[in-house]
Amino acid sequence: MGYIMTESNRSAMVSPLSPVTGEDHTHRMLQLRRQTDPAWVTTVLADFDPFLLDHAACERKASASAMSFVVRYGDRPALLDPLIALAREELEHFHQVYRIIESRGLQLSADTRDPYIHALSEHVRSGRDERLLDRLLMFGVVEARGCERFGLVGKHHTDPELAAFYQDLTVSEARHHGLFLRLAREYFSVKTIEARLDELLDVEAKVVAGLDLRPALH
Repeated sequence: MGYIMTESNRSAMVSPLSPVTGEDHTHRMLQLRRQTDPAWVTTVLADFDPFLLDHAACERKASASAMSFVVRYGDRPALLDPLIALAREELEHFHQVYRIIESRGLQLSADTRDPYIHALSEHVRSGRDERLLDRLLMFGVVEARGCERFGLVGKHHTDPELAAFYQDLTVSEARHHGLFLRLAREYFSVKTIEARLDELLDVEAKVVAGLDLRPALH
């Protein structure tokens, strides 16, 4: 069973915005409140081709999501250049995954709804500022989960090249997580961010607990 934050141990933890050092830095620094079930990585490695196809779709959607901020929030200049750069980086990741897909004789598949993203999106509030905050924090948490799961793939994959590729992506996802939180601080107080992030991390833990095991990122 994954680690779940409770009221009794919440006060002993650092702020969701504060880095923590140590061997288990991926999980603790990003303050996820439930670890991925070890059976997930077993499922992925046993059926890796569908995982690659899903991964490619996630990278392409991440690029589009970054650009959606640019389109919607043109009056928030602190967001624009970093998120345009992020969109380009995510598209490059898509291209890298596509090359792996092509090398394995696979074809890109049609989009399907991501149950994890869909469930998190249901908790994004209306109201322009509330929606901006929630989307920045939501995507920060999504990147944190990607960091954790790509790290698992990188750690356990037996192909050295694929293991190295996913280890590199782990670093990128951690950086992206930090980017979304830094951008939130451009327009919202730390107190406001921490309060909402605390809620969204609890939501994300419940969503992850309810996900079916499948060869997909989420």
